[in-house]
Amino acid sequence: MIASVASEGRVSRGQMVVEFAALMPVVIVVALVVFNLCRFVEACAAFDRIALDSVISQGVSPPGEQSALASAGQVESHIKSALDMRSCEVSVAVSGAEPVGIGEGLTFPVSPLLATYTCTLKYHPWPGSFVIAGVAFSPPVTLTHVRSLTVDRFRPGVVV
Repeated sequence: MIASVASEGRVSRGQMVVEFAALMPVVIVVALVVFNLCRFVEACAAFDRIALDSVISQGVSPPGEQSALASAGQVESHIKSALDMRSCEVSVAVSGAEPVGIGEGLTFPVSPLLATYTCTLKYHPWPGSFVIAGVAFSPPVTLTHVRSLTVDRFRPGVVV
């Protein structure tokens, strides 16, 4: 009887190690998913604030060259410098910034220089992909967040 109790104790101690070894890869993958999700949410929160501030400060009444593409470049560089995250890419597109002519079907535009700035954040999860003990972690290539704002480029304070 003493021999059977001793053998049961050895089996249950070994079982816990095996369960731990089987569960650890799953725990690591879940932790990486949560880590990347938290970083993406943090980047989105900062990007929302920075993108709107950049469009209002750099896109409305742009200094120097008065083209829409130049102001989009200024907004993009301002967002990149303020965001400062290596795992993110930022792009800015502007549409509707050129004046509408009479020959295009509109005879009297109320505000001909409304510009819609579309700011896009692309987040690249870390690490790219790996396999640990048969459990694969392969996040999507990028997570994308878009923020847009329509402003009148030559009347400060007019946000549509």
